[in-house]
Amino acid sequence: MRLVRNEPTVAVLIPCFNEEHTIGDVVQRFRAALPEATVYVYDNNSRDLTALRARAAGAVVVREPRQGKGHVVRRMFADIDADIFVMSDGDGTYAPEDAAALVNALVTERADMVVGTRRGVEADAGRAGHAFGNRQFNRLYRRLFGADFSDIFSGYRAFSRRFVKSFPAVSGGFEIETEMSVHASQLMLPVVEIALDYGRRPEGSVSKLSTWRDGGKILWTFALLAKETRPLRFFGTLAALFLVSSLALMSPVLLEYAATGLVPRMPTWMLSIALSIFAMLMAATGLVLDSVARMRTEQKRMAYLSADAGRAAHTPWPSLEPLRTSA
Repeated sequence: MRLVRNEPTVAVLIPCFNEEHTIGDVVQRFRAALPEATVYVYDNNSRDLTALRARAAGAVVVREPRQGKGHVVRRMFADIDADIFVMSDGDGTYAPEDAAALVNALVTERADMVVGTRRGVEADAGRAGHAFGNRQFNRLYRRLFGADFSDIFSGYRAFSRRFVKSFPAVSGGFEIETEMSVHASQLMLPVVEIALDYGRRPEGSVSKLSTWRDGGKILWTFALLAKETRPLRFFGTLAALFLVSSLALMSPVLLEYAATGLVPRMPTWMLSIALSIFAMLMAATGLVLDSVARMRTEQKRMAYLSADAGRAAHTPWPSLEPLRTSA
């Protein structure tokens, strides 16, 4: 006779860069909050004792040499096999004690992603620019991709196995959370949000975010994802801008031609014609790429459905019968 476990396996994923002041405590608290889970810390070229202190606290430590959170998340999702994945930061701003609530929501709601939205994020943002940018980017997200999320930048999330193994991570930096959110919105996956307290960094721990640099990267990511997922809207907007510009330049020339029979401003006329041609090209591009985007969405959906859902999709949490016997 052998024992076969019924309950889902849980993996806690913590990407880290120079978090020696907090990572040991974070790992210990996750191990206490989810004793059945394995805690993985992926060290992203830290220049301090992050890896040593994480290993001493009981985590499995792996090094990822490509710099950037997106590279780390892509590696973690590829390497680790589990039924439930909990992702957090190593800076101590997210409470490990809330992980059980994320896991419970994931299983009971049959969701593919649970996002711990941050209460008090503005108080801890450090700089007014972070808080302001967070609000504006969330508003922009809702206008571009839908109202599924109220905090697209939260790093505290729980995922189903099906989501992790079908997520086509492309981003290299902090834009990875935006990409996750757009992926869920595009495929209309079941998602849940839970409001959680957001703590302050302890003394000696420094934020890796740059207001302008990372804000620019996120804005660029928005534009790229809008082009890839909603090309008709993206190129249609460009077509409308070109058309309006063309008509603004063309109208005075046409009025003058109607009055005098002459076209004295030939360069203006030629520019207006060029802009109208660009408008037609943008419109045609949007129509063609819209069909391509629909096909890609279908392919992503099929990849998602073909991924193994794991035991979490069929087993209540916590399992009332964690062990069963089989011959």
